[in-house]
Amino acid sequence: MNELIVDASLDKLDEVLEFVEGAMGALPPKACMQLNIAVEEIFVNIASYAYAPEKGSVRIRAEEAPDGTIVVFLDGGVPYNPLEHRDPDITLPAEQREIGGLGLLMAKKMTDEITYRYENGMNILTVKKAAPDGGVK
Repeated sequence: MNELIVDASLDKLDEVLEFVEGAMGALPPKACMQLNIAVEEIFVNIASYAYAPEKGSVRIRAEEAPDGTIVVFLDGGVPYNPLEHRDPDITLPAEQREIGGLGLLMAKKMTDEITYRYENGMNILTVKKAAPDGGVK
């Protein structure tokens, strides 16, 4: 599994996306775009909230697996399980919705599997995008 360690800073987003794109392998363009959107949303959330107001780093692991691409985000920020956050009600008009949550909802919709665990002081969020023969959305 390839690994990249960067500051949890928005100016590192392009480097993160380029790194993950290198692990996408045989994913078709639509699946690559969907995984890019999910990676961007997750990284931006970590960069914006995990350590605030302090600074920290994010370790990103990415690999092409026989059944898709797997990306793992590890950070030592505030423990936070984004999967416990209630999805926003997108049927409501924008002015009636609670602020936040749309990026995570997009990440969930754009990937085939997303898991979270907190272990040894680290938030560990794993996303998977299935390969074409593995059920790409």
